[in-house]
Amino acid sequence: MNTSRPLNFRNLDLNLLRVFDVVMEERNVTRAAARLSITQPAVSNALRRLREATNEEQLFLPTAAGMQPTPHAEALWPVVRTALARLQEAFEHQQFDPRSAGHSFTLAMADATAALFVPLLVQRFEREGFKVGLRIVPLTSRDPREMLEQGRADVALGFFPDVASLALADDDTGVIRHAALYSSAYICVMRREHPLAAAGALTLESYCAAQHLRVSFAGRPHGFVDEALARVGRRRHVAITVNSFFTGGLAVRQSDLLTVLPSGFVAASGQAADLACRPVPFALPGIDVSQVWHARHAHEPAQRWLRDELSRAAVEIAQGPASG
Repeated sequence: MNTSRPLNFRNLDLNLLRVFDVVMEERNVTRAAARLSITQPAVSNALRRLREATNEEQLFLPTAAGMQPTPHAEALWPVVRTALARLQEAFEHQQFDPRSAGHSFTLAMADATAALFVPLLVQRFEREGFKVGLRIVPLTSRDPREMLEQGRADVALGFFPDVASLALADDDTGVIRHAALYSSAYICVMRREHPLAAAGALTLESYCAAQHLRVSFAGRPHGFVDEALARVGRRRHVAITVNSFFTGGLAVRQSDLLTVLPSGFVAASGQAADLACRPVPFALPGIDVSQVWHARHAHEPAQRWLRDELSRAAVEIAQGPASG
């Protein structure tokens, strides 16, 4: 870092910080230019001016995969994001009108969660005339903190046991906030004609003797079901691991594999007629679904409205016949 000239903050164009923020999100000049509605040379020029203002030789390094931030850029980004969010909050109207806003939100969730939330949100938005956009992106981890910190999602919905213990909803000092939505349970699922479907109650012995399908967002070779079995000194044979509940349900319908799915998902997925459901024959923790967001969005009117809508949908899910 070149420290020969101090930063002249009075001459810093705040628009440069907005460009920097978008490039950090996209890691690509072309996509950043499209989002900002400016040309690629204008983006490059803004980054050059920001380098000069901060006395940095480099903020990004071009690579085959896109723009790689330097360590200084990585350290600068959280400060810039927080400052921009506070400025936006200060200048936004305190009342958010979803019927005229034209705002767009990004939600991160697994397919099982999306199967429950998305139809309810679509119905309510159409009924109420809300003019907001929703983009649903997949979760690849039980820990969405990095996704939220990098701005790749406004809210993550799902079962986040590790995050909930670190992010208390009433803790104003935390970076990540969360709020409980509803609770559900896991059930064992097999095809209707599976030999175990006609055998009555599923036993631990018959469960462990069967072949299994594991659902893991990140493709992990060991999941929460395996951990629960290990606690009782047992194990299962997993023939295949997939990264979505919907794919798991399709595969089980056409094989003799067993899998474990959230109870509400089976009905919401439209696969219930082809599947037999049985209680899991060993102790398995329940599913406490939460919404999780970054603290910089805590007081933004639009973001508060979004979280309220998600809470309303969660009440319907908890009260409905598919909530488990």
